[in-house]
Amino acid sequence: MPLSLPFDTTYLTLPDRFYTRQTAAPVSDPQLIVFNHALAADLGLETGTMTDAEAAAIFSGNALPDTATPFAQVYAGHQFGGFSPQLGDGRALHLGELDSPLGRVDIQLKGSGPTPYSRSGDGRAWVGPVLREYLMSCAMQALDIPTTKALAAVTTGDRVLREQGPLPGAIVTRVAASHIRVGTFQFFAARGDVEALEKLTGYTIARHYPDAGGPSGLLEQVMARQARLVALWMAHGFIHGVMNTDNVQIAGETIDYGPCAFMDTYHPDTVFSSIDHQGRYAYSNQPPITHWNLAQFATALVPVMPDQDQAIEDFTAVINRFPALFQSEWTRAFAPKLGLPATDQAAVLAQDLLDHMAKAKADFTNTFANLHQTATTFPDWHKTWRAADPDDALWARHNPQVIPRTHKIEEAIQAATTGDYAPFHALLAAVTNPFTKNEPYMQPPDPNEKVLQTFCGT
Repeated sequence: MPLSLPFDTTYLTLPDRFYTRQTAAPVSDPQLIVFNHALAADLGLETGTMTDAEAAAIFSGNALPDTATPFAQVYAGHQFGGFSPQLGDGRALHLGELDSPLGRVDIQLKGSGPTPYSRSGDGRAWVGPVLREYLMSCAMQALDIPTTKALAAVTTGDRVLREQGPLPGAIVTRVAASHIRVGTFQFFAARGDVEALEKLTGYTIARHYPDAGGPSGLLEQVMARQARLVALWMAHGFIHGVMNTDNVQIAGETIDYGPCAFMDTYHPDTVFSSIDHQGRYAYSNQPPITHWNLAQFATALVPVMPDQDQAIEDFTAVINRFPALFQSEWTRAFAPKLGLPATDQAAVLAQDLLDHMAKAKADFTNTFANLHQTATTFPDWHKTWRAADPDDALWARHNPQVIPRTHKIEEAIQAATTGDYAPFHALLAAVTNPFTKNEPYMQPPDPNEKVLQTFCGT
């Protein structure tokens, strides 16, 4: 075998109703687009002798190692506020788990063909969303924002039919601490399957939160990770775009890069998703939606508690602490962007700057990366900020020069549909070195380059 993948899959110790075992649907002509050698090294994988053709065969699902035990997970979820009692991996297969230097991780193929949870979908992906997920996850990792990670991307040699017509098929390999979601708990809670909920709760605590002590501690620790994660999104102008409960990962990583985007021009009400007509998942709504999603998680945990009335009271008290917790994390995320300690003064300065930016239609990333220029653009704010004695080296370290701007992603995707991957590789090199100046990738889009909407799905 050109690559040893010593899978050791503990999720399959759970009852059969948690998943469906199946193999990946074969593809006709897999070709490697990119392989993340740095991530492979972090995972302890030996890839020195692996050829591109061998990598393409493995990460298309055509030549899985003997240790792989492919399966699709089932889950439910609130989608734009409406509850769907059964969702699941409709276009993804887990190959297994690795016990790696990064900890235990799942390895998953996304776009590998239909599963019992595909509903009416074909289970495939086309190259655009695959490249977007690869770029976004690599950029988030470089920015030190918790995220699922991209190990490989391959084309399949097959066309997939979408509204735009037939498009080149592709598969991305995703690495995650796990794929357990709020929606996983909701699936069993909605069915009144207390036995499954108890097993899932115990498994999740053992795998991710071993010091939680029980469901209440699990809720508190998941809430803390979600608060930190979303605060970091806010501090970098990131909009997830589809914060359904099936897209809230229990381990606290960013997952499912669909209609996501980093803002160019700052405004708190910014929405990119083409289907978010009410702005439910707008930039400024991400904290309250996280609060709401956590309340759904708490509700799903109630059935495993011996005294459910008391649990409702206790869990409500926990959830009610979220706004104060989030504000603390928001301050902790924004303060170093101003070169300041995480104090109330820093929070006020950060909010004042954002208010100025919204009125001036300023670029989010470039404003923070060039705070010295606010002496011209926002002179009163600049004077107050300098009076706070900021550490210039600190704010420089916490403000990227480069983000994966949506218009650049679209340029890379358009080129890739014609077989030209050079723009993708150039953009990947830029976003994985976000604190290095790289002029072609630092500029906001020209008016004719602006991307006003992004789209779900693969």
